[in-house]
Amino acid sequence: MTTSISRISRSWIPYAGLLVLFWGVWGAFSAVPTSDYGYPDGMVYVVWSLTMIIPAVAALRGNRLDRRPIAAVYGLLVGLTGAGGQLLLFKALTIGPAYLIFPLIALSPAITVLMATALLRERIPRLAVLGVVAALIAVVLFSVSDGDGSATGGLWLLLAILICVAWGVQAYFMRKAATVGVNDATTFTWMTISGLLLVPVAIWMAGGLALDAPWQAPTLAAVTQLLNAVGALFLVMAFSRGKASIVAPTTNALAPVLTVILSLAVYQKVPSVYATIGIVLAIVGSTLMVYADEKRGEAAAANIAGPRTPDHGAPDVAVR
Repeated sequence: MTTSISRISRSWIPYAGLLVLFWGVWGAFSAVPTSDYGYPDGMVYVVWSLTMIIPAVAALRGNRLDRRPIAAVYGLLVGLTGAGGQLLLFKALTIGPAYLIFPLIALSPAITVLMATALLRERIPRLAVLGVVAALIAVVLFSVSDGDGSATGGLWLLLAILICVAWGVQAYFMRKAATVGVNDATTFTWMTISGLLLVPVAIWMAGGLALDAPWQAPTLAAVTQLLNAVGALFLVMAFSRGKASIVAPTTNALAPVLTVILSLAVYQKVPSVYATIGIVLAIVGSTLMVYADEKRGEAAAANIAGPRTPDHGAPDVAVR
C-alpha cells in the first residue's frame, strides 16, 4: 500500500487531470468578460498576471525557493515564453483570422515532443506513440473553425508561428527545469514574476487601464483567470513528474474536451464534426498514453522488487 501511494504521489496523471479540470472550465467561460462586457484583452492579461500570485504563494508554503542561477534561468525562460506568447496572441487576433491562427498554435505540443525526444532523449513506448499522434490530431481538430472565409499570410502568420514555437519551448523548459532539480514552487514563482514584468506592455496594448469598465468585467476576469493560473501550476507539477513528450499532448488534447462538454451544457452549443472527432481521438490517445505509462511503472516496480524467492512459507519482502 505504501509503495502504491508513493507512486501515485510521483505520478503526473493526477496533476494532469486537475489541469484538464481547471483549464476545461476556464476555456468554457474565459471569453465572457470580453464578449459580454467589452473588456480589453490586454486588461484580461493584467488580471491573469495578478491571479498568478495566489497559487504562487500557495506553492511556496512549505517549499524552499531555489536560489541557484540555473533555477532563475529556466524559470524566466518558462515564464517569458508563456507570457510573451500570450501577448503575441492578443496582437495576432486583432489582425488575422482566429480560425487559421489557432490551428497553427495548436501544433505547439509537437514542438515539445520533438525537443524532448531530441534533447532530453525521452523514449516512449510504441503504444504511447500512437496516443501522442492521436492527441496531436485531436488538438488541431479542436482548433479548426467552421469559418469559410479566406485569408492570406502576413504579420499574423509570423506571430502565430512565433506563439506556437514559444509555447512548445515553454513546455520543454518546464520539463528541463525538473530534470536539474528545480522544484515546482520555484518554477511557478518565476513564471509569476515573468508575467508581472510584461504587465506594462499589456496595458500599452490595451490603450491604457480600462477603469471605466463595469464591475462585472474585472470580477469575471479574475474568477476565470484564477482557474487559468491554478491550472498552470498543475501543468508545472505534471511536467516535473512525467515525460514532456506525453504530458504536453495529453493535456492539450483533453482540456478542450471538457470545454466542449461544458459549452454544450451551458450554451446549448452543439460541437462541430471536427470537435466530435477530436473528442474521440483525445480520449483514445490519452487513454493509450496513460495505459502505456502505467504499464511502464508496473514494469519498473517489478524490476526494483526483484525476483521472488521462496522462504519456507514466510512472506516475501520487496527490496525498497
